[in-house]
Formats: sequence, structure tokens, C-alpha cells
Amino acid sequence: MTPDAGVGDWSTSDPTHKPRSIDPVDMEGASEWGKAPESGRGRASYHPGMARTSDLPDHVRAIVDEIETEIGDVPRQAETLIEGAGRHAGNGRVEAAVHEILVEIGEDPERQGLQGTPERVHRMYTELTAGYHVDPERLINGAIFDVGYSEMVVVKDIPFYSLCEHHLLPFFGQAAVAYIPRGRVIGLSKIPRIVEMYSRRLQVQERLTQQIAEFLSERLEPQGVGVVLEATHLCAVMRGVRKPGTIMTTSAVLGLFRTRDRTRAEFFAHLARPSSGA
Repeated sequence: MTPDAGVGDWSTSDPTHKPRSIDPVDMEGASEWGKAPESGRGRASYHPGMARTSDLPDHVRAIVDEIETEIGDVPRQAETLIEGAGRHAGNGRVEAAVHEILVEIGEDPERQGLQGTPERVHRMYTELTAGYHVDPERLINGAIFDVGYSEMVVVKDIPFYSLCEHHLLPFFGQAAVAYIPRGRVIGLSKIPRIVEMYSRRLQVQERLTQQIAEFLSERLEPQGVGVVLEATHLCAVMRGVRKPGTIMTTSAVLGLFRTRDRTRAEFFAHLARPSSGA
């Protein structure tokens, strides 16, 4: 983590300012849904100890390929994404757990509408957490280029969907990502893919925001990075406080975005400007 990494607190221009630390459970070591993650942070979001991607169910492999590569690069990828996939070749533990949940809430797991639900739930969670299996090297695929450009690059209105790790309910919204190059730029399509890689995990929005910013900072070594996420959390809409329309905004600012007021102001001015066709 870079010394000026932080989430949300961008109100100071003092380079010695120490942001509030956020130390959530790091999910980067998880190799399968339901397995406890290893503690500690690391640069890579992919670990050799994970299940080999060749061992993943076809529908999860297709999603991982979609994040890492362009449609068409992988044989039959487009067809698989359209056609869907067959049964999940799991070990039965998730299915058994879902079966018990259905019994516990007073349902009959054997009635027609629920007979396939445990297997469908297993497939759903492996799809929604496919980001654990994405290899960052395949995702970047050499698409970092030497370019003599030193002005701000902004990619905004990136839709994302993730799962709150506290209740396993979705949160979703839009991301804006900006950086100021230091002689190197990244391919445009890679930024939404980075967002997708980290959002397809069990997450909290604060960590998701920070991971996107730190990944770009580590890979590009730019002059600065800024990330803003706005999202609706179903755990605050469907349950608990039950307040529809509530939006959570988080930001992570590194380098010049943290230390220079006018850089932050330019970034937020870009976000306030309506997108073309909006």
C-alpha cells in the first residue's frame, strides 16, 4: 500500500496527513466461495494456490475469461455466455447447506419449485465471486504503453455489481476511475475489467474502492489515482433500516489527487459534468 493511500478523506492538502486506516478482512486469499480467506494483504489478486482455472465449472471459467480477455479470444466463449451452462460439478457442501437453510425457514426443499434451488444457488455464488480466480497478468495482457501524456485520464459511469460480505446481499452502482500518467498509460478496456475483477467478490464498498486505486497505482506508478464509487446496498433497502434511495459514496485518492487541491477539484469537476448522451 502506498503511504498516501486512503478512502474517502480527501479534504486535506497536507502530504503528511495520515488517513483513517481501514483494515477489513482481506478476501484476496480465498480460493472458493465459503472458504475462510488467509489474512494479510498482497499485491496480486490471484494466487497459485487457488483452484486451477481449468478445474472451474464451465460457466465460471467463461466469466473469468470474459474479464481477462476480449470476447472472441477464447473459443466458444460467446456461445457459452449466451447459452448458459449445465450442472455445477461441486462437492455437495453448498447444496447441503442451502437445503438446511430452506428447512430452517420453514420451507419444503422437495417441492417442485425448490428441488433445484440448492444447485442453482451454488452456481450463482460461483459466478458472483468469479473475481477471485482472475489472473491480473492475463487481464492486463501487456496493455501498458509508453506514451508521453501527463494530463488526467478519467473513465466514469462504469457499472458494477458486488456482494456485501456481511449479509451476502448485492450492492451495485457506478464507478469513476482517474489517473495522471507518468509516461505510461493502460488500455481503456482494462479499467472496467479491473473494477469487475474486484467487484465479483465478497466485498465492502470501502475496500473495493481502495483495491481499484491501489491496483492501478502499483501497475502504472502514475503521479496519482482517484476512484469514486456510488452504490445502492440492498442490505439497507430490503432489511434493517429499509431506506430505499439511499446511496453510499466512497473515494480513494492517491498521489497528486490527495496532495494537490486543484487536482482533486478537476477530478470532481469531471464527475459533475454530464456524460455525452446522458
